[in-house]
Amino acid sequence: MCGDSNPMSLRLVFNPGVNGDVFASFQGNSLLQGYQGIMHGGVICALLDSAMANCLFQKNIAAVTAELRVRFLLPVPYDARMDLRAWIIEETSMLFKLKAELALDETIMASADALFVPGVINIGEQSNAD
Repeated sequence: MCGDSNPMSLRLVFNPGVNGDVFASFQGNSLLQGYQGIMHGGVICALLDSAMANCLFQKNIAAVTAELRVRFLLPVPYDARMDLRAWIIEETSMLFKLKAELALDETIMASADALFVPGVINIGEQSNAD
């Protein structure tokens, strides 16, 4: 979702917030369409997962998704300008709990909770590949 090397990437750029969260904005497009007029659910999942992973990357934490639970609250227009936000809820040496939200004009359209576990990844390569 973020990498420059992937031609399908949305080129997301996550910025650190003031409370350890991260946020990004992006413009949807027709390639993200699922059912008529709405964003594909798999894309929504990938966006939320990417936000949480980047929240960990901002803290130089190498971890991988172990569990992801997504709530689709409202239909998401595929062509809208959207905002993503993610933050850490809890962390131990072996587990990270995070939350993310996808919003349109400050209305939460979808949210996710996830568990991440420490993993052997190259953070620089990961951000270019997804």
